[in-house]
Amino acid sequence: MTFVLALDCSTTAAKAIVWDAQGRAVSEGRAAIALANPRPGWWEQDPKDWWTASVTAIRVALGAADPAGVGAICVACQRETFAAIGPGGDALRPAIVWMDERAKAEVDAFAGSFGRERLHRTTGKPPCVTPSLYKIAWLRANEPEVFARARFVDVHALIVMRLTGAFATGVAAADPMGMVDLARGAWSDDVLAAAGLDRTRLPALYATGAQIGGVSAEASKATGLVAGTPVVAGGGDGQVSALGAGLSGSGRAYLNLGTAAVLGVLSDEYVTDVAFRTMAGATPKTFVLESDLKGGTFTLDWFLSRFGGGATAAELDREAAEVLPGAEGLVVVPYWAGVMNPYWDDSASGIVVGLGGGHGRAHLWRAILEGIALEQRLALEGIDRAAGRAVEELVVLGGGSKSDLWCRIVADATGRRVVRSRTAEATCLGAGVLAAAHLGLHRSIDAAVRSMTGTAEAFEPGPDAERYARLFEDVYRKLYPALRAPLARLSDLQ
Repeated sequence: MTFVLALDCSTTAAKAIVWDAQGRAVSEGRAAIALANPRPGWWEQDPKDWWTASVTAIRVALGAADPAGVGAICVACQRETFAAIGPGGDALRPAIVWMDERAKAEVDAFAGSFGRERLHRTTGKPPCVTPSLYKIAWLRANEPEVFARARFVDVHALIVMRLTGAFATGVAAADPMGMVDLARGAWSDDVLAAAGLDRTRLPALYATGAQIGGVSAEASKATGLVAGTPVVAGGGDGQVSALGAGLSGSGRAYLNLGTAAVLGVLSDEYVTDVAFRTMAGATPKTFVLESDLKGGTFTLDWFLSRFGGGATAAELDREAAEVLPGAEGLVVVPYWAGVMNPYWDDSASGIVVGLGGGHGRAHLWRAILEGIALEQRLALEGIDRAAGRAVEELVVLGGGSKSDLWCRIVADATGRRVVRSRTAEATCLGAGVLAAAHLGLHRSIDAAVRSMTGTAEAFEPGPDAERYARLFEDVYRKLYPALRAPLARLSDLQ
């Protein structure tokens, strides 16, 4: 039997899973990746850790599977995170991670010079601090010696370079960097010129699902993969997750309750709107209309580490389940890491309203779960309008999808049916889908999606849905617009 190996090099870990042609996990391995916070708002990693963790994860996965049976490997990765590498491929400085906020000034300067609407129309992304483009501009201004020597690689490109020796990446991995002409699926020469770059300093782009090369002898020795094993272009974890969640048509969206809460809808047409950002789809010539809330389980982890008192997320879920919907008058707007769509405000911060002496940690925990869920309702309104059709069902995945409480809250707060993905590792499964389709185990990517993915438990909107609808319309929707100016001033005062 031919298997495929999927590697997901995410923000906190590298995960490798061997899949069969029916989407069943044969074996898996994982290894942690350290995340540094050297200054407020700065987030960095050692690019060496991406490869070291990937090697460990692959070796563990292959420990329970025959490497000779692995027909191809496909890589998915954290998005917007990038490294500046020298001619020999070694990092010139720590990698800058997607959640890093150091380049706020560069966003306004670059967008003002290039044209905000022109930049949005070209790249599909309204200007904000998340894409790599603005952090590269920061390097140009603050570390000119590094900028002058560097080639810039996304995580996917660095892993592919270590696997094959090729200086290449997938369109769906490069696109989140904010420098791709999305309608053409190629680097935008206009954006690169404005950034002081040219194509020689960026990896070659391959269509998602295409073969970039084969595993080199050196990489074979490191990983245990058979030399020559095809390496298939993958993409960013958000887009690849859509495949693993089983999306291949309209009417459904995926909701990845991971470090960031990412919601996406597939589109055959290239459309842009401030209600979402447009991304290259994991199926060639498709797009993803995507909402990205950077404070997903990141916000929950923050709460657990500072106020959890040693409790686990499952224990706080049990406590919060005893609290009435609406958290007994406590409302959270979860902009712990700024806000992307629909406001595109990097100076935004979290809002907690209604706090009283009767509230405890269970109330705040539930209010955070509810706030993230209500934010999905806000995103869905904009996506429904721009797409011209309503999303009826959300396929949830990621670590947060394991919480029954949160799944029920999402169903009630959005008024949509929620189904749990058959696997929480939908990103890895999506990469496996691409590898399997490339090998011809299925006749197309869509056929591989239908054969390899599935859903589990369903959560229908219940009697609390009306209560959440009133909370959304009367309170939640109005909070950030009412407080935007004070929040901006608060950011300035810091």
